[in-house]
Formats: sequence, structure tokens, C-alpha cells
Amino acid sequence: MVRAMFGRIVGRYDLMNRLMTMGRDGAWRRATVQALAPSPSGRALDVGCGTGDLTRELARAGARLAIGLDPVHGMLDAAAAKLVLESVAQAETPRSAGTDSPAYALVEGDGLRLPFPDASFEVVASAFVMRNVSDLPAAIREMRRVLRPGGRIGILELTPMRIPILRLFFRLYFHRVVPLVGGLVTGDRNAYGYLPASVDRFLTASQLAGLLAASGFERVRYRRFMLGTVALHVGER
Repeated sequence: MVRAMFGRIVGRYDLMNRLMTMGRDGAWRRATVQALAPSPSGRALDVGCGTGDLTRELARAGARLAIGLDPVHGMLDAAAAKLVLESVAQAETPRSAGTDSPAYALVEGDGLRLPFPDASFEVVASAFVMRNVSDLPAAIREMRRVLRPGGRIGILELTPMRIPILRLFFRLYFHRVVPLVGGLVTGDRNAYGYLPASVDRFLTASQLAGLLAASGFERVRYRRFMLGTVALHVGER
């Protein structure tokens, strides 16, 4: 059901992300990549890549190869179109001798059964995906499996607001404003009615940090954005 829903909103997905986050989602993705610091010799995986924004940032930051994985074919088509434009722009930009253009690959697949061998990646990341998976602990175990020892995980996600006054404000925003705007922009109000429900039932930032630690990650830490409604978790295998 969730996969079909995302397939319906591909055409307006990026626009709604900008509107819902007041244009800040790009900065949060860049902060995620900065925290993960992919190296020129490493490979990076974007789980649930959607239209490829985080995949692109991982490659721009220096990963030798950035792979975006998503179960929704339409999302991968949109990501491919975006990354082709990125590649063209890179090719037309003068570069220093010996500097390679970013390398991308897109794979259709399931985050609960990643189609990669153990210890394949230096960095594994996701943005606004984990609250949608059917088995969060299993998804995190898979992300850890494909990380090499010393590799880093990064999870950028919406998180329930716990401060009472702010929680009331953001519940009004997510439960009333977002579905209304989503319906007007995409023609699919139900899809954006799903968003607040998915946030309400997701783990708090401290609970997610605890799950990462229990899953075998070390040096787990997180930082918050947007008055605490978004959290970036980072850990190391």
C-alpha cells in the first residue's frame, strides 16, 4: 500500500518536500552527508532514495560511487532523469586535472533485503524513509550488514514532538495543513494524510538512538532540526 502511494505522488514529490519543510530539506541532506564524510575511495548507499537528492549529495561530497536504492520504479525514473541532468552539468563544468565526475547507480530493491554483499559500503544513509518500513529493526540490521567495519550509518527522519506546546502546533500543521496542501498540489490528499500518522507512531529520537545501539552500532549520536521535529542519527559499525 505504501509503495503504491509513493508511486502516485512521484510527479509532485520534490515540490511537496520543499513546501512541507519550508525549503530546508536540502540543507538537512547536506548536513547528513557532511556528518558521514564519504571518502573518494568509498562506496555509499542511499536506502529509499526516492528522486535521488541524497544520492546526488553523497556523490558530490566525494564518494567514489553513490548507489540509490528504492522499491518504487517511478521514483527511480525521476531520480535517473535528475542524475542525468547532474552528469551533463558536471561534464560541462571545467574540472581540475585528475578530478573525476561523481558516479551514480540506481537499483530497484527492498530495504529489508538489500541486494548487496556483506561489508560493501563505507556509508549507508536514508532520508525520510525509516518510518515507512514495515520492520524497522530488520531494516537497520540490513544497513549494518552491508557496512564495512568502521563504516557509518546516517538516518535523517521526522520524529515525534515531545514539548507539549510545540507538539500542539506541529500536530495542527501536520494533521491539517499538510494534507490540505498535499491534496491541492498532488491531487492525493490521502497520501499526505498518511504523513502525520507515520510520524505519530514512529520512535522518538532517543528511542531510535537506543535501537541503533542495540543493533550493534557504536558512537551513536543525533542532532535535531526544525524545532526538534527532524532528527539526524549517526552511528558507526
